[in-house]
Amino acid sequence: MPTIQQLMQGSTTFYALIYTPNKQNSRKRFPENCVFKMASEQEAKAQPDKNLYPALICGPAKSSEGYLLYYLIEWLD
Repeated sequence: MPTIQQLMQGSTTFYALIYTPNKQNSRKRFPENCVFKMASEQEAKAQPDKNLYPALICGPAKSSEGYLLYYLIEWLD
């Protein structure tokens, strides 16, 4: 599996809200249906009651199953 640094070289970074039930135990990659891109860091506000957490991500990259994945660079909270 490529490292995050390798993925970032050919991908674009975004601010986003990530849908995940448990931020602390989540994986470092998310399918496109769990990622909501935002225009800026200020727009990416946490909504824990809806399981939406702000993050800096890169991608997309295509998985071996054909899904588009985004990789977590860092949580913003």
